Amino acid sequence: MAVKRIVTNIAAAPIDAVRQFYVDLFDLDIVMDMGWIATLASGETAPVQISIAAQGGSGTAVPDLSIEVDDLDATYQRAQEMGLTIDYELTTEPWGVRRFYVRDPAGKLLNILSH
Repeated sequence: MAVKRIVTNIAAAPIDAVRQFYVDLFDLDIVMDMGWIATLASGETAPVQISIAAQGGSGTAVPDLSIEVDDLDATYQRAQEMGLTIDYELTTEPWGVRRFYVRDPAGKLLNILSH
């Protein structure tokens, strides 16, 4: 048996603001929208991963989602231009990851990072 994919589900009602947040911040494509559920995607592929954590590292809260991007500086700038509150400022961590935290409109804590 092999896990082929893991999908994150974010509870939100209505879904419009949350869907648009991910489209605007991450340039994700809407690949399905049934009104009560929308699925967003990029053309990228990555290995299946699940992280289990007691903390988020550097004394931060455990994020709900970790999203790796190819241009962290551009994503950080876009987050600022969108007027998002940065919960954890842009930081290069001792383990080599560069990241920052924001919350989506549903309140989910996002760890936005690059390796």
